[in-house]
Amino acid sequence: MTTLMTPATVSTVPGLTVPAYTEPAPTPLRETKTLTLGKAINEGLRQAMLDDPKVVLLGEDIGALGGVFRVTSDLQAQFGVRRVIDTPLAESAIIGTAVGLAYRGYRPVCEIQFDGFIFPGFDQIVSQVAKFHYRTQGAVRMPITIRVPFGGGIGAAEHHSESPEAYFAHTSGLRVIAVSNAQDAYSLIRQAIASDDPVLYFEPKRRYHVKGEVLPELGAPMEQAVIVTPGTDVTLLTYGALVSTAKDAALAAGDEGVSIEVIDLRSLSPVDYAVVEASVRKTGRLVVTHEAAQSGGLGGEIIATVTERCFSYLESAPVRVTGFDVPYPPAKLESHHLPDLDRILDGVDRVMGRR
Repeated sequence: MTTLMTPATVSTVPGLTVPAYTEPAPTPLRETKTLTLGKAINEGLRQAMLDDPKVVLLGEDIGALGGVFRVTSDLQAQFGVRRVIDTPLAESAIIGTAVGLAYRGYRPVCEIQFDGFIFPGFDQIVSQVAKFHYRTQGAVRMPITIRVPFGGGIGAAEHHSESPEAYFAHTSGLRVIAVSNAQDAYSLIRQAIASDDPVLYFEPKRRYHVKGEVLPELGAPMEQAVIVTPGTDVTLLTYGALVSTAKDAALAAGDEGVSIEVIDLRSLSPVDYAVVEASVRKTGRLVVTHEAAQSGGLGGEIIATVTERCFSYLESAPVRVTGFDVPYPPAKLESHHLPDLDRILDGVDRVMGRR
């Protein structure tokens, strides 16, 4: 479906030279490989573009540079500047262009360079992308995927370490997912692009270089939560970068005789409450942790829903372990702001009645 371009340049823009592949171009994932999370997204994007010529990528510096995190590296060389489009530094224009493309039958994938830069495009996302399908009674679909590197832990400057997922989970008409590992990064980006619903796809930037095995299969549906560590005493629910920290907490708690069941939520809207409720009915205790601030965060909504549905099963009040209700701090202080192993274990002690 895709013609590989050779040899010197694939650019149609005056003054822009983009190296082209000679023989051979990269091939899609056909067998299990060990990839970083960032490379897994790259492979998922490549496969989606090979599968469907209507898939186009838009974003700042995503072409010849491959994005600031190199997630789109080599894709412009393979697919050309008409399908991997370097845009101006204008998030509202990126999202607005994607709306027009989706209206004409394309499946645009937008990259927001950093989480804190998404707000200039916020109006387009919540006022247009989320509502087009509903207000046209299904006549118009918006199969737009918006990739958002999110969260802290990389020592970045202001506006580069936000966790804005709750804004979008609050907005009806949007799917919101967050990946935590290379396999999900690959399979969920493909599922998101194939979905006829608009999807906010959150990527934990401090996990970009963490490697994992990746199978070419799509795996569990993106709206399904996954139990990553079985347990019987406490349900520990999280997503994104904190899944790894939660697994470490389960290991540490096990040394003290406490069995923690870790759930990777994956889908933040809709939430897979079936998996969450079944776990809480088994353990009787719930801890929710995320990097975003506590007030108005997803943890409070999840705890309220679980309390309504599983009240008689709870042995203690659920606990939130979150970022603090302050603007994201300077890099030297972010280790105090982000939930870590000690703070999560403190939350476990509280639901176990040890504090």
